[in-house]
Amino acid sequence: MAEARKKRRGDRKHGHWLRTIDPYCAFTPYIMKERDDALNFFSDKVEITSAEAFIRKLRSEGYKGVGMLHMFLACYCRTIAKYPALNRFVAGQRIYARNRIEVVMTIKKKMTIEGGETAIKVRFEPTDGVLEIYNKIEEAVTENKNGEVSDGTDRAAEIFAKFPRFILRFAVSLFKWMDYHDLLPEALLQVSPFHGSIVVTDLGSLGIPPVFHHIYSFGDIPIFLAIGAKRTEREVERNGSVTERRYMDYTVTSDERICDGFAFSVAFRYMKYLMRNPEMLLGELDPNDVVPDID
Repeated sequence: MAEARKKRRGDRKHGHWLRTIDPYCAFTPYIMKERDDALNFFSDKVEITSAEAFIRKLRSEGYKGVGMLHMFLACYCRTIAKYPALNRFVAGQRIYARNRIEVVMTIKKKMTIEGGETAIKVRFEPTDGVLEIYNKIEEAVTENKNGEVSDGTDRAAEIFAKFPRFILRFAVSLFKWMDYHDLLPEALLQVSPFHGSIVVTDLGSLGIPPVFHHIYSFGDIPIFLAIGAKRTEREVERNGSVTERRYMDYTVTSDERICDGFAFSVAFRYMKYLMRNPEMLLGELDPNDVVPDID
C-alpha cells in the first residue's frame, strides 16, 4: 500500500485535495454549489443466493448476528480498496479523497415505536473483511444499545437542543462556515453523523422496500445506501427449466460531483460481483492490493 501522503496546503483534516482531477470535474462544485443540486438516484437488485449460504455457514461457526448488512459493507470496503473514487467528498467547493472509511448508521435502541434512535459512526479499513466488519459493528451497536458508552452524537444533540432557537440558528450557520473552511474541530467531526463516507440504512430488517433517501447539504457525505427486504424470483433458464434465485433491492442516492458515471457503474458492478462470490470477502485484504486515489 502506498505510503501516507504528507498534508499539503489546501488539504483537509480527513482528506487530500485532488489537484490532478479532470478540470471539468473540478469546476462542477461551482455550478452545483449545494449537495442537493447534484443528487443522482439509482435503484437495482443484487442476487444473494450465494451470500445467504455463506451467511448460514458463518452463523454455524459462531457468528450468530452476521447478516446482509455486514455483507453489503464488506462489499463496499472491498470496492473502495479497488475503486477509491467512491470515497471522495466535496467541501469548500473542492473535491477531496477521504483518508478513512467511515460508515454512518441509524439504529433503534429498542424495536418499539417509542424506542429512541441514535446515529453511530464506525470506522473501517479498506483491508477489512466481513468478519472484521461484523466485530466492529457488533461492538458499536452493543455499546450504544446497552448505554455502556454514551454516544457522542447523542451528547452533542442533547446539548444543542437546550439552546434557544436564535442561538441554535446562529450556531448552525457558524458550523456551516467553519465546515466550508475546514475549521470544525476533530472531536466534532468524529461524532458528526453528517461527515463520513456513506450512510447505510437496513430497511430489510423492518421488512419493507428501500427508500430513496436524501443526502444532507450540511457535512460531506456523498452516498446514501438503503437496502430492502429479501425476496425470491423464479427465472427461466435457456434449457427451459425454472430456477429460484434470491434477491435484495437497494437504492443509492449519490453526489454526482465526486466522480463520473462510469466510475460509479464500474464500482457497483464490482460490488454485485463480490456479493455473488462471497468467499472473496473472507479475511483481510493484502494492504499492497489497496489502490490509492489520485493526487
